[in-house]
Amino acid sequence: MEHRLISAIETALGWSGAGKLGKGFARGTLDDPELISRVLTPNHLLDILMRRSLNRPQFRVFQESKEVHPAVYVTDSVSPRGQSIPMVNMHSLGRLLGEGATVILDQANVFDPTMEVACRALQWWSHERVQVNAYLTTNEASGFPLHWDDHDVVIVQLAGEKGWEVRGTSRAVPLYRDADPNDTPSEEIIWSGVMKTGDVMHIPRGHWHQATRNGHGSGKSLHVTFGITKRTGASWLAWLGDRCREKEIFRHDLDRLPGAEFHPLTKAAAELIAERTPADFLAAYGQVMPLPRQVPFQDIFGSLDTVVCTTHFPPHIQENGETVVVLASGKKLTLTAKALPSLRLLLSGRPVSLDRAASLVGAEVAEVAEILVKEELCAVLTPELSSGYTGLVTNAVS
Repeated sequence: MEHRLISAIETALGWSGAGKLGKGFARGTLDDPELISRVLTPNHLLDILMRRSLNRPQFRVFQESKEVHPAVYVTDSVSPRGQSIPMVNMHSLGRLLGEGATVILDQANVFDPTMEVACRALQWWSHERVQVNAYLTTNEASGFPLHWDDHDVVIVQLAGEKGWEVRGTSRAVPLYRDADPNDTPSEEIIWSGVMKTGDVMHIPRGHWHQATRNGHGSGKSLHVTFGITKRTGASWLAWLGDRCREKEIFRHDLDRLPGAEFHPLTKAAAELIAERTPADFLAAYGQVMPLPRQVPFQDIFGSLDTVVCTTHFPPHIQENGETVVVLASGKKLTLTAKALPSLRLLLSGRPVSLDRAASLVGAEVAEVAEILVKEELCAVLTPELSSGYTGLVTNAVS
């Protein structure tokens, strides 16, 4: 899947693919001004907040580096039948923003199709899980104090400007669950300056950083942070811990008696490590991801006309002579070899109009599409989902 935002990020950072992700600090500027407002605007973010029932920790507001209690900006909307639903009080939120505040929406990809598609494209690009958080700051509000993240981040400044300071690590590649709390900031300042509209920055895991609008006067800042969590050696060992249960020797109780013999157990552990390599773990990782949320297809709502692959990672297609096998999200589908052209098109990650696809790969594309939608590897391209692709990802038959 080729996504316009990813291409622009690669160009800005001087990257070619995801190979440099997590390798070092990088900063640049997007060369596509139209793309910036297409991704997200302050008003669109506020519209998302207005139309949904949100609560902390997914939605938070900060003033002077302290979290504002939700009771200040969330009130219950009561229906005529007395049913109560917490909703953002936009008047109160507007007052906070006027005074100077930071609004944070975690996992914006859950609520916005454009963010959803961008994260999916980044997952196909990096082969890692991705989520995006949105940060809207007004006037001279300060941000989080100096901190580090347990994942790599790609930050895109979408509106206004914000001052940043990025420091080196004080512990190499720290983890969320670690043997050290890693609470002493590094003294090494790698970069200090202002991120302006269109700027993009990559901060590897463990680098200390902070952002603020202190001293910038009236105005705004909107940036999105794509959090990319890469697999580690610890992840592999945790996976082995689950796999060991397949062998009986690991399910037996440990003998506490003096002189107990553990050699068979340690030998079995060494064999397990040799059998299940890090490469095996990485290959299996994409298969254990659950299927994503999507609108279910029912023919009573209309015919199947346009679909798109929505798996978290690119499906794996294997040619086996007279058959072809699709592996994705823990599913294994076997189809006849004549379905291969249709599969390549339908599983490209790009929207596919079935009428137009039939002229390219044959009428069987409709039947193959129905199978993939039934198995939830592809989804119906609703107008809302389509908006996440429009102008950002080309149609597969363009």
